[in-house]
Amino acid sequence: MYSLFLYNWQVRDEWFEVLKDLPIEELTAERGGGIGSIIKTLFHIVDVEYSWIRGIEGYDDPAPLFEDFLNIQSIQRLSDDYRKDLLQILGTLTDDRELRVVKVPWDEESYRYGEILRHVIAHEIHHMGQLSVWAKELDIDRVTANFIGRGLGRSI
Repeated sequence: MYSLFLYNWQVRDEWFEVLKDLPIEELTAERGGGIGSIIKTLFHIVDVEYSWIRGIEGYDDPAPLFEDFLNIQSIQRLSDDYRKDLLQILGTLTDDRELRVVKVPWDEESYRYGEILRHVIAHEIHHMGQLSVWAKELDIDRVTANFIGRGLGRSI
């Protein structure tokens, strides 16, 4: 599963690179699907991943404000900062931990730790597909969704 997080982070970084020179008007334009705009969707991806993983670890949710991250570079810095913490957490995964029952403060239900991790992975992949659709509409490069060829098979 660790390799899927690495995959998501590679793809996310490639999207940051593709989108960094897109005019702010295009980044903030309201679009169908996603969270409404490219920039809000990128922020949402980073925030949700960190919130869920911190939540199942029993840590507080830092709940950053979107208004503090209004360009690609600031969201990428947030992503990089969060990733440092997540690497430490995800680097210690065990089968036993995956089966642990967990709760987060914003949900009344209990879940398995591994279920949440898989949800976070699928959540990002879903939104990356939306970015791909929007990039096609804007006639800009799209990031490949291929797992194969990224050198991640060794992480399994």
